[in-house]
Amino acid sequence: MRSTKPVRLLTACIGTSLVLSGCGGANGPQLASAQLVPMQEEPSEEYIIGPLDRLTVHVWRNDELGAEVQVRPDGRITTPLVSDMPAVGKTPTMLAEDIRLQLSQYIEDPIVTVIVNEFAGTFSQQIRVVGATAEPASIPYRANMTLLDAMIAVGGLSEYAAGNRARLIRFNRETGQQQEYALRLADLLRRGESDANVMLRPGDVIIIPESMF
Repeated sequence: MRSTKPVRLLTACIGTSLVLSGCGGANGPQLASAQLVPMQEEPSEEYIIGPLDRLTVHVWRNDELGAEVQVRPDGRITTPLVSDMPAVGKTPTMLAEDIRLQLSQYIEDPIVTVIVNEFAGTFSQQIRVVGATAEPASIPYRANMTLLDAMIAVGGLSEYAAGNRARLIRFNRETGQQQEYALRLADLLRRGESDANVMLRPGDVIIIPESMF
């Protein structure tokens, strides 16, 4: 009677291969390539103030009520006549309106402007790069930012980085789910393959593992 062990082994291997390919294979789902230089610069979503941002609050014709302040770690600011005003999570326009409402108790029809001088942003507006990179960091997102821009900001890959096994974690606001995408950092940074460059979005997390060999 002929042995069925080789057949069973082959079937198991094929089944395993199919499962892996169904999961996206070794590289996983890919993002669409981005231009190294955007064809057209476009503004991003309106800026949201984050902890440690530096702001200038200007009150027209009432300079003594203005101030240059840094948003505290608790997300609040204090200016003349306005104490512990929540700032994090607001746009500069929203914060200016809230300060205006507070000041209107003391002066008539104040006109308030809030300017962001130094940006840190909320976590939802930062790009975080962790793992085998020269300088892991959180980077404020800017309009039209690409993977190449982020990697330049953190000094590229470390010596032992497995760049083509890197992952991008992105939160989908519509579904409330995290999505994971494969990145080809080694192809982009070490081989100059421009099609490995992709557009980033606020809140993206880039994870770079080390090589096992």
